[in-house]
Amino acid sequence: MAATTTRQAQGVPVLPPPPTGRAGFSGTLRSEFTKIRSVRSTYWTLLVLLAISIGIGAAICAGTAANWNQTSAADRAIFDATQVSIAGLFYLGQLVIASEYSTGMIRTSLTAMPRRVTVYAAKALVFAVIALAVTLVAAFIAFFLGQALLASTHENATLSEPNVLRAVIGSALYVTLCGLFAFAAGAIFRHTAATITAIIGLLFVIPILIHLLPSSWYDDIVRWMPDSAGTAITATVAPQNSHLFSPWGQFSVFAVYTAILLVVGGILFLKRDA
Repeated sequence: MAATTTRQAQGVPVLPPPPTGRAGFSGTLRSEFTKIRSVRSTYWTLLVLLAISIGIGAAICAGTAANWNQTSAADRAIFDATQVSIAGLFYLGQLVIASEYSTGMIRTSLTAMPRRVTVYAAKALVFAVIALAVTLVAAFIAFFLGQALLASTHENATLSEPNVLRAVIGSALYVTLCGLFAFAAGAIFRHTAATITAIIGLLFVIPILIHLLPSSWYDDIVRWMPDSAGTAITATVAPQNSHLFSPWGQFSVFAVYTAILLVVGGILFLKRDA
């Protein structure tokens, strides 16, 4: 203290001690969580996701219950009350897109933390945690609301029945995986419109087009399509397509695709300018 006072009296500037350590993964995680919490549009987006996904499932269940007397015996035999109630989450979740390139926020992130691998991993983890938390809430609300609306059909399900809990949790996992898939695509294309086009093509257009192929070809290809994971993981009755893998096997196919895309996105993120 005395030495500092002496240096100040002599007109020598006293500098603060140099920073110790370096920015790490935990700090980057906190920064990403703070960024998401501070953006008002994040809350609106999550609320819209919750409202629409739950609302679509409720509307389908209400319509099914209202027309149950006109439902054929064949359709009743394959009716999946669980899958119907969470259908809104399943379809809407495939449109989840994440990208910071259109706003230029990625440059701000890299200025604060120039270690690109750390930034990329932190963004992916924060996105996955938030997406999983929100979709789990949406899935359970949609399920319970849907089953209440289907009560008059006497075909409503409970969580204690076989495969039901797996389907509800699996729907949230599938939506989260769709989000990570889109996140990686955003890192690869670095353009929101291109990312949306690619995701819609892979998850919607191509699955429709393969129905035009000969049945023998379709049966071999369908199990390798990313969207088949959602169909399999949310089903609680015997699948109509016996050529699919088991629910978790089908989910693993999509998980491998997502992991490969994340690695490619990470490599490009590391090598290219923001």
